Amino acid sequence: MRWALVKVSLAVTAMVVVAFAVPLGLVVREMARDRAFAGAEREAAAVAPALSITTDRDQLERVVASTGSGTGMAVHIPAGDRSEALEIGKRRAAPEDIAAVRELGRASTSTVSGGSTLLQPVALSSGEIAVVEVFVPESEVTNGVGTAWAVLAGVGVALILGSVAVADRLGVRMVRPAQRLVEGARELGEGKLGARVREEGPTELRLAAVAFNSMADQVVQLLANERELAADLSHRLRTPLTVLRLNAASLGEGPAAEQTRAAVEQLEREVDTIIRTAREAKPQTAAAGPGAGCDAAEVVRERMAFWSALAEDEGRKWRVAGADRPVRIPVARTDLAAALDALLGNVFRHTAEGTAFAVDVHNGEDAVIVLVSDAGPGIPDPEAAMARGRGSGSDGSTGLGLDIVRRLAEGTGGDVRIGSSVLGGTEVRVWIQLDGRERAPGRRGHRGTVRRRRTGRLAASFNRPRSLP
Repeated sequence: MRWALVKVSLAVTAMVVVAFAVPLGLVVREMARDRAFAGAEREAAAVAPALSITTDRDQLERVVASTGSGTGMAVHIPAGDRSEALEIGKRRAAPEDIAAVRELGRASTSTVSGGSTLLQPVALSSGEIAVVEVFVPESEVTNGVGTAWAVLAGVGVALILGSVAVADRLGVRMVRPAQRLVEGARELGEGKLGARVREEGPTELRLAAVAFNSMADQVVQLLANERELAADLSHRLRTPLTVLRLNAASLGEGPAAEQTRAAVEQLEREVDTIIRTAREAKPQTAAAGPGAGCDAAEVVRERMAFWSALAEDEGRKWRVAGADRPVRIPVARTDLAAALDALLGNVFRHTAEGTAFAVDVHNGEDAVIVLVSDAGPGIPDPEAAMARGRGSGSDGSTGLGLDIVRRLAEGTGGDVRIGSSVLGGTEVRVWIQLDGRERAPGRRGHRGTVRRRRTGRLAASFNRPRSLP
């Protein structure tokens, strides 16, 4: 916008300067010409009284010399009673021009070599017409014109530069607040909640800055309310957790009792983490740096050991594949455990007792795929199941389980797909990118397509029918 204002001002000022300077320059040239010929007329008028008295050559030569025009004046007297015409001075005009002036009886100008001549008719005492010729050099006609044009050009350039400077200052006054508004919006989008914009500049931009600051205050207030609500709700869970911990302590010894107590302790840790995260306004999952993350195989074995007890109680067959060797991924251990619990919890919640399930881990060159499949009825609408908060409509379903898994995968640049498993039910494929590069949802570059094809061919081996223990 700044350069647009400068260009508009430059164009308008240039047109105004041309519209006024060109006609003014022509007027200056005409004025110089009129001045030069007015001087020639005065010189010719100085000789006219002498011609009306005498036609003597000597006297007329002295009169011509006294005018100061030097060789620039000539007098043409017709022959009359004399044997020949009288010519005083150097003639420059053509004879036909002189004859035309004598015949018409009015002054005229003609162009000659080096300038112009003024031909002025003068009546003699004998009634004849003499012609006084005054030479006007070209230098006198253009005297001062070049200087005047240079002054006009300088004034025009100064006007153009001045208008450009003024337009630039006005553009800065308009653009700078807009740039600050853009920077503030970008900072707010990056999570810098303290970003605010100075309310200055034109009225419209000041109003926009006021609206932006008000919006930012509302966003901060809403986030603060959300954090407080999350912390309060999590804090309310402490009482039933305390009851569960006391009841678990009275279960005695045994694998089931130990697993129950471990689950209660883990739940307490998760609640404490939620409260601290909400109070400190920090993201629950930190960005993975060099060496960060966890061993996906170890987490899968741990969570399958936890869910195996419930699977045995319900008569479910289960299988784990690909978790016999370390598989490093750029995901926090607690986040991967929460995602696996969400997927396995869906299997137990939405399939009948005795339904088999399996967890497969594939470690590719640049991605890790975790497959959770079951032999249940399947998901009729996978797209709706991935929508946050939709749920399945059954009791105890909040619709956030698959959303947790999706956010975990997309945080690494991967994604989540729901399809049909070889067991006859649902297969949830969690794609975890290892290089950490994110890509826009729904878009894949050529390189990403090649990776998916390469890793997909290897992952296809998990789709082959396998016997369950």
